[in-house]
Amino acid sequence: MERIFQTIRNIYKIEDLRKRIFYTIGIILIYRLGSYIVLPGIDATKLDALHQQSQDGLLGLLNMFSGGAFSNASIFALGIMPYISASIVIQLLGMAIPYFQKLQKEGESGRKKLNQITRYLTIIVTAMQAPAYIANVISQLPPEAITPFDSTMLSPSLFFWVSSVIILVSGTMFVMWLGERITDKGLGNGISLIIMIGIIARLPFALFGEFVSRMEQKGGGLVFFVLEIAILIGVILITILLVQGTRRIPVQYAKRIVGNKQYGGVRQYIPLKVNAAGVMPIIFAQAIMFLPLTVAGFTRSESLSGFAAAFTDINGFWYNFVFALMIIIFTYFYTAITVNHNQMAEDMKKNGGFIPGVKPGKRTADFIDTVMSRITLPGSMFLAFVAILPALVSLLGVNTQFSQFYGGTSLLILVGVVLDTLQQVESHLLMRHYDGLMKTGRIKGRSSISM
Repeated sequence: MERIFQTIRNIYKIEDLRKRIFYTIGIILIYRLGSYIVLPGIDATKLDALHQQSQDGLLGLLNMFSGGAFSNASIFALGIMPYISASIVIQLLGMAIPYFQKLQKEGESGRKKLNQITRYLTIIVTAMQAPAYIANVISQLPPEAITPFDSTMLSPSLFFWVSSVIILVSGTMFVMWLGERITDKGLGNGISLIIMIGIIARLPFALFGEFVSRMEQKGGGLVFFVLEIAILIGVILITILLVQGTRRIPVQYAKRIVGNKQYGGVRQYIPLKVNAAGVMPIIFAQAIMFLPLTVAGFTRSESLSGFAAAFTDINGFWYNFVFALMIIIFTYFYTAITVNHNQMAEDMKKNGGFIPGVKPGKRTADFIDTVMSRITLPGSMFLAFVAILPALVSLLGVNTQFSQFYGGTSLLILVGVVLDTLQQVESHLLMRHYDGLMKTGRIKGRSSISM
């Protein structure tokens, strides 16, 4: 306990870190406040049907990502997911279209252009989703809950539709801007942090709901509830191992003699992560899995049939099968973007390093690529297993909302983002010659891949 208080004092002593933390908290408070601001013209006291609709299923998952803004008919109802969808499209275009490939290689200037294109695409995606969301809200609410009615028609006025679409698009762009401000001036990755905050906001309600259900006559009692919590802690620890697991490749540096002194001749290691892509594959896959819901117009899952019904049932076989397959594919895709084996081999060659038994240059690049592919396969499969774990747990009678925290997107985002944020805090502490957050070893986030 004394070490914890000393670490907090050390954090407070570092002015830059202190400002970043308070800035991040301030931005998060603005985001959480906005999630309770209801769209103009909608009676906030008559949202019971919308709340009931977003209790479970894919709509419940979407509501969790938005921190409850979806069920509140908030100005932030669509959350940050349109931006994630736009980012996926831009990154896929970077693999197929030479213009985007050129921008990816132009460094900072290319990155700024890609970000600008992503923003424009986000507006288009949000503008497509907003009418579907408004139509769903109108279908769920009683007529008297929406005030701007045309005097001659029993339906919302054109002004209500246009203004609501504009507000929802502006809300998503504002949330995206908040995330960028956190990344630039705050602590951690802003977009991931905003998603995480939305998930954490739903945890107390899910935990309380599960506790109440277990205290019922046939719920199993307090023993079952404690057992569930113990299993949840075990899953969290396994997920942390997944995020932090590495495979080390030994690198021998040749001896160099400068004057009368001898340098080099030491063995170092390249840490290749089992899950180098972090939580991005599961975020990308989840964003795509929301597409059938968007096409269906955010309607109730029970009223759908065929393809749409199969891919809006988060506990169904086909939904989880496709979800797991997409996670594996995106893990390889994002790892290929993140880990440049050719650059790693070139850097080693320039510094007089080599992998024992492997020739420098192309052979080394191929060796690193082979090792990376082999360790990515089990990592991606385990990532997919954790992602579909909520569906398996729900079969055992766990409350749908609470089961989402047993794995899936929720848990992986929570673990990944928390570790990344703590890693940044620890970097500030170590840079100022303070002790790190952990007594043994350093915290390794998903971005801790380096030569």
